[in-house]
Amino acid sequence: MLLNNIFSGSLTLENYLLSLLLSLALGFLIALVFMYRNRTSRSMVTTLVLLPAAVQTVILLVNGNLGIGIAVAGAFSLVRFRSIPGSAREIAALFIAMTVGLAAGTGYLLAAALFAILMSLAMLLLAALRFGEPKEGIRELKITVPEGLDYETIFDDLLGKYTKESELTRVRTTNMGSLFELTYRVTMANNSTRDFLDNLRTRNGNLNITLSRGFAPKEEQL
Repeated sequence: MLLNNIFSGSLTLENYLLSLLLSLALGFLIALVFMYRNRTSRSMVTTLVLLPAAVQTVILLVNGNLGIGIAVAGAFSLVRFRSIPGSAREIAALFIAMTVGLAAGTGYLLAAALFAILMSLAMLLLAALRFGEPKEGIRELKITVPEGLDYETIFDDLLGKYTKESELTRVRTTNMGSLFELTYRVTMANNSTRDFLDNLRTRNGNLNITLSRGFAPKEEQL
């Protein structure tokens, strides 16, 4: 069968090197695909290249041996990972890289290659189709208002006139609690943006107003 385990017998240097090189090559492929239409860091790309090979080697070392497995688990428990929260796409790419390493480490090299290629094609297709991206015209609107201003309804008529859709997504205090910063998710209509901002300034006492392109999707960070 095409998905036979190459480690069915004793582990040889040739088999290990073959598995290691394939893991590195597939990790490089995953990293290249991950960079397509995606802003990423050098450390993330390097991790995607090396992670399959590292996981593959760990699996080979364990190889069904309970004692070694417990020792490896104990060694990894001493490592503390400190990092900023990753995006959902980064987490998915890391899981794909780990799965490739697991498949290669258990000897199913063809399965590892097929999985990596199919997942890479899926990521490329989703990126090319811009699947899940917010529709055009969605912007982030931030309005600073005085503490005593009733912000619940004061902008409703302007939002109804100059936007197709609007949603108040966040309210936070600034300047030691004397000001509120309102964050809206808005879809602009075909009206003058300048008139919209001018009218907002007359309502918020000429305090800060920011209208930026794009809007971070909800629950993007994991």
